[in-house]
Amino acid sequence: MLTLTVARLRKRAELLFVSTMAGFQGKLDRYNGVTVDSAAEPCDADAFAERLQASIDEWTRSERRAIWFRVDLSQAHWIPELTRRGFRFHHAKEELATLYRWLPTRETNNIPPYAHTVLGAGAVVLNEETEEILVIKEKHGGASAHWKLPGGYVEPGEDITTAVEREVLEETGITAKFKCMIAFRHVHQYAFGCSDIYFISCLTPSTFDIVKCSREIGDCQWMKLDEFLSHPHVHDNNRLLASKIKEYLKHHMGLAVTRAIHPINKKPLCVYGIANTSDNN
Repeated sequence: MLTLTVARLRKRAELLFVSTMAGFQGKLDRYNGVTVDSAAEPCDADAFAERLQASIDEWTRSERRAIWFRVDLSQAHWIPELTRRGFRFHHAKEELATLYRWLPTRETNNIPPYAHTVLGAGAVVLNEETEEILVIKEKHGGASAHWKLPGGYVEPGEDITTAVEREVLEETGITAKFKCMIAFRHVHQYAFGCSDIYFISCLTPSTFDIVKCSREIGDCQWMKLDEFLSHPHVHDNNRLLASKIKEYLKHHMGLAVTRAIHPINKKPLCVYGIANTSDNN
């Protein structure tokens, strides 16, 4: 009996400690919201519910707006309690889930959805002297594989200019330099249900000997632009994109890149604008 009484007293003391403990500090953003990172402020499962409620009460009194929780897998036990307290999933990346709750009751929730568009980069690697372009066939296309332009997805944190040069080198062994952007394709309900933008750029090759990627590429060659445009094993979409290079050869106008610094986050940025690229080598 004495043991039971002591246990109850200890439990009450623990509950009192939890109820009076400080809430999460988080980081205040410029929109008067708060972001809590579980890696920076870990919390045991037994204490989380009380600490969360204390935090919500304080944030409500302080008239905070969006409350964000970045939850690492090691703190995944937070997630059920967060959803019970009105938090919703915003996005997830491998070992990190981000949930949010909009606190104001007299303001419309204006939190934008997570990234919904995938970026790709395709290349017209053009030998202007011979009017030949670099074309590939994918290895896993089988007998139905068609000739297409080299290219692929832009990696996180990668500039389009860097991505297209990298893809050409990886797939064909050709070193080529971005010259200008000449077209882009926009489609919806693509990979993972996202929209997809595929930028087509003109590149100038500095090497010409092909060393194809044996893992991804079935065939690769230099082909006359006119042959590609009329080839029976080229999809209409690729033919349309490549046709833009014919227009480019007439006027040499394309979207050239200018590099600058973002005024708010001070990160490098790229601005693409129309320019005459005939001397931009």
